[in-house]
Amino acid sequence: MAGTVIYQAHPAMFRAHPFWFILFVLLIAAFGIGLLILLYWYIKTRATALTITENDLLYEKGILSKERLAVSLRHVRSVQVNQGFINRILGVGTIEIKTAGDEPEFTVDDLPDPHEIREAISRAQEARLDDD
Repeated sequence: MAGTVIYQAHPAMFRAHPFWFILFVLLIAAFGIGLLILLYWYIKTRATALTITENDLLYEKGILSKERLAVSLRHVRSVQVNQGFINRILGVGTIEIKTAGDEPEFTVDDLPDPHEIREAISRAQEARLDDD
């Protein structure tokens, strides 16, 4: 199941939500609670990862309890990138991975450079086809 890691991404903090980030930084000076919020937010983003290997797409999230999902690249039918206007300016977006059926297998929000991720998945699928 595991293989060579081709690409790995974690959700972005500042780029995805700059106004919240600035507000929480200001709350550090005002009440100190902003530091706790930023620390939790940072840990949460680092505990969420989308990893593309030569064979699989691996999605992992959770701080105390973990949810792990692996999807074979051969079963990925489409990769949908959703970006609003502000998200496009800031270079972040939501990735939906779809296999069989209409519902996404999983969705990952606030990923940096989502089109690069979609291209990395396409390249990994093409390399896999070349090897078969």
